[in-house]
Amino acid sequence: MTREITSTIVSALLLSVACCEANALTPPLHFKDDTAGFANMTVFEYENGIAHVRRGESAQQKRYTRRCFVLCRTTMQFKKFARFDPHAPPLNDLDLAERIRQVTRRAAWRDTLPENQRVVFPGYANFRELSTKRGYVLQRNIGYGWPTYWRLSNARTIFEPGIGYQERTHEKLNAVLNRGDLFVGFLTTLPHLRINHAVLFYAKEGNSAEIDRYLVYDPNHPEGPRHLWWSQRERSFEYEKDWDFVGGHVRVYQLYGMPLQ
Repeated sequence: MTREITSTIVSALLLSVACCEANALTPPLHFKDDTAGFANMTVFEYENGIAHVRRGESAQQKRYTRRCFVLCRTTMQFKKFARFDPHAPPLNDLDLAERIRQVTRRAAWRDTLPENQRVVFPGYANFRELSTKRGYVLQRNIGYGWPTYWRLSNARTIFEPGIGYQERTHEKLNAVLNRGDLFVGFLTTLPHLRINHAVLFYAKEGNSAEIDRYLVYDPNHPEGPRHLWWSQRERSFEYEKDWDFVGGHVRVYQLYGMPLQ
């Protein structure tokens, strides 16, 4: 009987260790290392957050557009499922494309992989370097932008527009960041067309009794992190002003946190 009890305890401990290894923590995201080195370019031209149709030479330029959802998802997937080996020779385009697809085929909401189970990218120190030097291969293998317009979860912007849903989203955002994970947010002001965009929340910058402040990766702005905050008094999210957004109130909906989201 003693031997059986001991065996059961050892088995339970081994199972516990195995579970810990299979559910590795997501490492902290460092903006200059872990985000894409190129921009999701806007379809329209903007001036102080007001959209204008592109004309003339600007309209003829080939641009990488409508990929804000895609770049946020890909950044999350690379942080959770990929690792880099700068000391090995880089892959050719064909093999690199296959490695990229191995990462992006894995659902973004799945558990972070341990280092020894991740897809290896030789020749580069981090995702920023890979996306800067081989951006054309990355762009062709992480997916199209147009399917994001037809996501079933987009219906929430119509059926869940209220303050209560935003309060629950704020609570979920804090819970995700507190456990060390990443949170992709769909920002919208529908029915007004001031912004329909995705960003990646990766850190809580600070908080007070009135304001929770967050750092986000905005695919339109690869040059540095953006700032988004929750106002306890207004019970709403607000996003900073820039050339492509007038600033102020936005609604936030989580993306890629579960199937069909």
